[in-house]
Amino acid sequence: MKILLLAPSPFFQLRGTPIAVRLVAQVLTGHGHDLHILTYHEGEAVDLPHCTISRIPALPGIKNIKPGPSWKKIVADIALFLKLVKLIRREHFDIIHAVEESAFMALMVNKWYKVPFVYDLDSSLSQQMAEKYPWLRLLIRVMEFFEKKAVKSSLGALTVCRDLEERVLHWSPSTITVRLEDITLLPDQDGDEPAGDHADEPVVMYMGNLERYQGIDLLLEAFQLVSSRTPEACLVIIGGSDSDIARYQKTARAMGIEGKTSFLGPKPLSEMRSHFNKARILVSPRIQGRNTPMKIYSYLDSGKPLLATNLPTHTQVLDPEIAYLVPPTAEGMAEGIEVLLKGKDLRETLARRAKERVRQEYCFEAYQRKLINFYAQIESKIVAHEGRTL
Repeated sequence: MKILLLAPSPFFQLRGTPIAVRLVAQVLTGHGHDLHILTYHEGEAVDLPHCTISRIPALPGIKNIKPGPSWKKIVADIALFLKLVKLIRREHFDIIHAVEESAFMALMVNKWYKVPFVYDLDSSLSQQMAEKYPWLRLLIRVMEFFEKKAVKSSLGALTVCRDLEERVLHWSPSTITVRLEDITLLPDQDGDEPAGDHADEPVVMYMGNLERYQGIDLLLEAFQLVSSRTPEACLVIIGGSDSDIARYQKTARAMGIEGKTSFLGPKPLSEMRSHFNKARILVSPRIQGRNTPMKIYSYLDSGKPLLATNLPTHTQVLDPEIAYLVPPTAEGMAEGIEVLLKGKDLRETLARRAKERVRQEYCFEAYQRKLINFYAQIESKIVAHEGRTL
């Protein structure tokens, strides 16, 4: 099939949605589909064989577009929609693969030009708005209405977690729906054995962006308690923009833990495993959201134990067999960190079980099988509806 993939984000950047878009592109082109990606002006060049990449024009003052709702994304999305219409008028596509809010654009194109689409839900925009701007109740209801409309009008939906899957099926039980979880991004190790618990220093490590919903403030508060009771412990935070790093460095300084807290900035995927190997435990202190963070799957594959807040964003995937779950409080997280720092047997047990779970459920082979089977169903639906061979 000739597929137009709408990616309303900088592409490529080393964060959740762009990584997911690249993975979808790799699988679809690898199975013979003709792919065209339409995305923002920002992002690194990426080599994807059998794939065309188009971008919106560079817009004055629109740069460093972050995850989540913002005025910059609204402006960029308007430009994306205008370019989408031009592209649809010029070229024929069998289907549009619409990621996140671009499903609303695909919905309009479907009404005007009868091009079918699938809805790829990495998150729910109405849920994001409710968490970030709870006072915008009317706008949130409008966003939910259009999400529901997009699901019902799509040929199928891909969801990144159980919560979104249940949301889609509640709205439209007959829609072809596949839960396509993210996968580990760690390269295979040499040999068959996991990295093991070989960290000499009591290093607590976080890797990911530093948006407020990730709970970095909570992590710093918890580590302040840990530091007072376990002076040898240190905290390493990898990722984040320069402005976010500066803000949290200031917070750490005010808390008196600056000397034990290191902010290393973003690191390439190729270095992820080597950094994980230096940690004794990994943490995900996230406090908001319903979708599961992409980094969780690499954490589970690291050979290191994972501590996470006991919230639906985590518990859709995590359970006490593979992770140490704690209340989303500074004291709760501090106690959990100390238990894992001191409990070697517990660390090894959690890490071993987590790695096995990844091999069974969150590997590339499982992802590829689900996505290809989904598109086989979509293709059959198009053929049955239009009476033609794709």
